[in-house]
Amino acid sequence: MANKNLELATFGGGCFWCTEAVFQEVKGVEKVVSGYSGGNVPGHPTYREICSGLTGHAEVIQVMFNAHTISYEELLVIFMTTHDPTTLNRQGADRGTQYRSVIYYHNEKQKEIAEIVLKEMTPYYENPVVTEISPLDVFYEAEREHQDYYSNNQEQGYCSFVITPKLAKLRKLHADKLK
Repeated sequence: MANKNLELATFGGGCFWCTEAVFQEVKGVEKVVSGYSGGNVPGHPTYREICSGLTGHAEVIQVMFNAHTISYEELLVIFMTTHDPTTLNRQGADRGTQYRSVIYYHNEKQKEIAEIVLKEMTPYYENPVVTEISPLDVFYEAEREHQDYYSNNQEQGYCSFVITPKLAKLRKLHADKLK
């Protein structure tokens, strides 16, 4: 990355179409890429393989952000408040390990911040937070049709019934952080 103010964050909060749409609206976010991480099979997995739940990968997004505009901590708060971090391997109707809540950290500083944010936010949830914090091993970019999915498919049912309400929640809770 040429700009030394740009950093990477990697989050899995259920379907990557949802988390991608959320973070594309955040001020300071330069780029969001949908992909897969955390699996236990070799090679670049496909969407079909991920959906089987057999590869161990999670659907994730990788966020390139300007640390002078928005902090990693602020991104984590947005992440934690725009999905349900208390459901194990599930977000809404999406079920399976590929939909787990996970923060993949890129360095020890991110790990420390993630642990602090989770600890601070846990009392606000009725149920225990099950968000995993793990080192990023490999990030595999998802197929082209999964990139910028909401922008390209807003008329589809999943987008209307699942993603649009998440974006409304984002706008309500984090209006000061939006583009």
